[in-house]
Amino acid sequence: MSGRQVDRGRLADVVLAAVVGALGTALAAFDDDTTALDHVLVVLASAALAFHRAAPRAVLAAATVLGTAYVVHAHPGPLSALPVLGAVHTAARVGHRGVAAAGGAVFLAGYVATGPGTQHAAERAGLLAGWFLCAVVTGLADRNWQAYLRQTEQRALEAERTREEAALRRAGEERLRIARELHDSLTHSISIVKLQAGVAVHLARKRGDEVPPALLAIQEASGEAMRELRSALQVLRADEPAGTPALLVERARAAGLAVELTVTGDERPLPRAVDRAAYRIVQEALTNAARHAGPAKVRVRLDYGTRNTTDHTTDHTGDRMGELTIGVDDDGAADPDRPPVPGTGLTGMHERVSALGGTLRAAPRAEGGFSVRARLPLGDTV
Repeated sequence: MSGRQVDRGRLADVVLAAVVGALGTALAAFDDDTTALDHVLVVLASAALAFHRAAPRAVLAAATVLGTAYVVHAHPGPLSALPVLGAVHTAARVGHRGVAAAGGAVFLAGYVATGPGTQHAAERAGLLAGWFLCAVVTGLADRNWQAYLRQTEQRALEAERTREEAALRRAGEERLRIARELHDSLTHSISIVKLQAGVAVHLARKRGDEVPPALLAIQEASGEAMRELRSALQVLRADEPAGTPALLVERARAAGLAVELTVTGDERPLPRAVDRAAYRIVQEALTNAARHAGPAKVRVRLDYGTRNTTDHTTDHTGDRMGELTIGVDDDGAADPDRPPVPGTGLTGMHERVSALGGTLRAAPRAEGGFSVRARLPLGDTV
């Protein structure tokens, strides 16, 4: 909330207290039996409303005590309940239903006990009881409405974030598809042309014949085409992550997801392909948890194992050295008896891991929730 919004809210509270105080004081002035003490009680009970945002229960207690003292001392009309009504509404609005009802009941008891005449007091008490009930109900309704607005805003932000991630993922997949098509079609054909031209040049020189200029031009052009095509494929296949898994965890926390990150082993720089795959796996797992797990807790674990660039022996924990193990677990609503149908995200994770020679398991956990386990060979670290 900005400072301007805080100032406006504070000003609105002061105006509310001033209006209620002015109205109560004006009504008290028409009663000939009103004393200076009664005016002080009305003013103090009304002034307490200015602090209802900061301390709603304290404001309700003060307004109830001062208002009850006023009605016991001066025997005013029903409108004397305005400060207490406002305090009851604001207390119910922030969820203190029991306290709000108790405050209204205390004021009603004091009002009835000092009312002139049984029938007249019962009629006024019934009217006030209806007012207090409305104050509690409207406070609860306002609370539910504010919660609905916050939930709607959070869902909109989450939908926007997932749309952006999905668009980026689709763009990356399309780039990779184009790269594969170019590699499978053009690279093979140009390689054959270059190879044939090279063989023809070699045979001509071996026989002592003059190499035709057109053949040399074909050999040079095919080599240049191969270099240009490789550069284009590198650009298309560039899918650099925009951060680290730790940054992904921070973003997920900022979005309201309860995430815990644990890093074990000898943390070190990773090969580019492994680093990119690890980022995308954690990103996809957190996205799925945010979308499908509900209000769940998520645990992300990165295990770098024991640093060893010469072999892939096994350490004392049973994990292979030279592997990065990624685990993302949540305690959401996934059911082992109803495994999800793999979508684009899970399929993409499997493809990334398989391309690196690793293994991936993504399935509901026996104890509930969903688990993603990936093991990526590191090879020679950089």
